[in-house]
Formats: sequence, structure tokens, C-alpha cells
Amino acid sequence: MESYLFQGMEAAPDTLIVEGWHKPGSLTVASGAWISSAGSAVLESGTHTLLPHEQYVWVCLESGSADLKWNHTELNLVENDTFILPAGPTPATLHVDSQAVCLWMALEGPLSATVVRKMGALLHVPLKQKALPSQTYLAKQIVQVVVRHSGTANATYQLQHLMYGMLASQWGQPVAMDAMLSHEIAKVVDTLRAGKYKDNFSLQEMADISRVPMETFRKRFVSEVGMPPLSYVLHCKMERAKELLRDQNYSVREAGAEVGMKDPYHFSKQFKNIVGISPSAFVKQAADPNLPRVPRKREKRVPKTEEPTT
Repeated sequence: MESYLFQGMEAAPDTLIVEGWHKPGSLTVASGAWISSAGSAVLESGTHTLLPHEQYVWVCLESGSADLKWNHTELNLVENDTFILPAGPTPATLHVDSQAVCLWMALEGPLSATVVRKMGALLHVPLKQKALPSQTYLAKQIVQVVVRHSGTANATYQLQHLMYGMLASQWGQPVAMDAMLSHEIAKVVDTLRAGKYKDNFSLQEMADISRVPMETFRKRFVSEVGMPPLSYVLHCKMERAKELLRDQNYSVREAGAEVGMKDPYHFSKQFKNIVGISPSAFVKQAADPNLPRVPRKREKRVPKTEEPTT
């Protein structure tokens, strides 16, 4: 069977490419967005052509490095980098110097574009992002489920659960690596989310919220969430900033201040380290001509009334 994603390559058990397709149930179709296909591939050295589709395709480089070329966009990808191929006829290539492994899933349905935006991506151009450890873990589960139940609706609800888990992880919601988060760690994550990542908590302050000794808290957070607490907070701050810049028309300075980084230089440096491009470059890329930006609602200033003179 020809691969869904790679031109001129075969997908089958015991080969370099393993993939399957999902037949959604009626309730899944009614939800508006679902995973239509998923797979994994071991890519040898060379240039591989990615087939264009009418679906958005999320791709994660699990290991190795590669260079993506899509229209006039070029992305240098390393381990745990992700991007989403926009729906449409534009072809793309993935050049691998040595062996690389990637995971992918295709999103379908009238609300799939909304899911893509909630994943922090753009609709009209690929954008490099880092996958959280929990997202890579969930993506592997998605591939396993789709391949195991390929062509059936047997796992439709499980796949919806996994897809929403990836969305929840993207937005800093408590998604554990193997089980539910403990009460102590969940309390910290909920505190961060409640403040919309505007507050700057130190490791000690987060440990105090959990009521666990600092070193114990750090180890438990890494074990349950998959990354250090401060790295996790920084990821969530940048995801919040992307939303403010892209959807709410904030300036770079305003977005930085809103996530607790009042120094624009420091904010821009951290944003580029996490997202891969500067905030101003992100705003330019996010300016999809087909999607008018929503004007930011600002508070109206009420003029002071002068007291009548006598």
C-alpha cells in the first residue's frame, strides 16, 4: 500500500513505514474534528517528497534531524521538533542527512482548522514548534491505536480522547505521562493556569504550593509531566504569548508583559528560543490574508466631568 505521507514509498507491517487510517464513528463526526490517519516512518539519508492533502498533517521528528522545504519556507528540524503541513496542493520535501524517525497524524473535519490553531500552529504556512514529552508520548499511542484498528471505528472514542489530550497538553492542562497527575503536582499546574502564566513563580514557590520539599517536588514534576517545572512554565508562557500576538492583536511589549516578562528584549529572546522565530517574525507569518484579525477590545476611557462653576 502506498504511503499516505511519502511519495513513492510503501507502508506495511515490518517495513520502514507503518501507518493506518481511521473510520470515525457518528459521534466523532458530529464533534467536527478527528484523526483520519496516522503513522510512523524511519527515513534513510536523502530527500523525501511529502504528498499534499486536503487535511492538515501534524508531523513530529522523534529522532534525528531534517530540513523541510515547503513553498518558500525552510525549517531546520531536530529531535522533538514538530510542524503542521497546511491543507492544500503545495508540495513539500524533507531532506535527511542521516537516519531520522518521524510520527504523524492527519486531522479531518470542519473544525480541524480550529484544532490546528489551538495546537499553536498557523493555517497557511508550516511553523516549527517543540513537542512536549507528553505530546510525543500521546502521538506514539495514537499511531499504535490507528495501526492496530486501521479501517475500523473500533477505537474512535479512544482516538478522540488522545487527540484532546494533545490539545490539553499544548495549553498547559494537567496531562500526565502515564497516569493522572498527583494532587500535589496538579495543584501547581492549576495555579499556573489560573493566573494565565502571568505570574513568575520560582522553583521554591511552586514547591511551597505543592507542600512538598523543593528537590522532591522537582523530581516528581519531571516524573509526572515529563520535563522540569521551569521549562514547562516557559513553554506555557510562550503558548499564551502566541495566542495574544496572533489572535488578540497585542504588541510584542504588551504580550511580554502579559506573561510576566516586562523586558521586551528578554521576552523576545525567550520567545525565539522556544518558538524558533522572533515575536515580530511570528506576527508577520501569522498574518494570513484569508483570515482577518479580530480587533482587540480595549477598555473605553470615560472622560472626567467637570464640576459646574458658580
